[in-house]
Amino acid sequence: MSLVRLNIKGISYSQTQNGAYALILNEVDGDRKLPIVIGAFEAQSIAIALEKEIRPPRPLTHDLFKNFADRFDIVVKQVIIHKLVDGVFYSSLICERDKIEEIIDARTSDAIALALRFKAPIFTYKNILDKAGIYLKVDPTQENDPDNILVEDIINEEFELEDEQDDYFSKTTEELHNLLDEAVTNEDYEKAAKIRDEISKR
Repeated sequence: MSLVRLNIKGISYSQTQNGAYALILNEVDGDRKLPIVIGAFEAQSIAIALEKEIRPPRPLTHDLFKNFADRFDIVVKQVIIHKLVDGVFYSSLICERDKIEEIIDARTSDAIALALRFKAPIFTYKNILDKAGIYLKVDPTQENDPDNILVEDIINEEFELEDEQDDYFSKTTEELHNLLDEAVTNEDYEKAAKIRDEISKR
């Protein structure tokens, strides 16, 4: 089976499951997206790894794993999403130490959080993408195509909550920097990322 490389498109609050998030992976050489439902903690950890400007005051669990692996010369070479059963994705970490390769089972959300920290590529098999891959926008000429699925019921396509954006829009830049410091201190990294986005726009 051939492997397909994926990149992270974004993270959105899940419209179908309370307290959950949709991690959207993008096919590198195609238009399909792979949505994966993950928990709030894992979403926060992935968001922090994506936002280079936000540094937590203490290492999160995935940061601790990275520090531990670095200390003992363990490298995560790649992540493979290798199985899909009843809507649950299964992943493996391909690790190497002393030129010996090991395969470690992992939840997909944890595997991706670690892949970001190790700068490791993310792959899935073509048959999984054929089964679960979707398109963010529907082509009106292919409305009845079962492979062209509308994703608006699964994620918020804008990847941002407009009402919170409006709140930050009314703040001064100095107030936003103070809110950013406060959010990082309180380890509310989701809020910190949104504040940082508003600062970047200015």
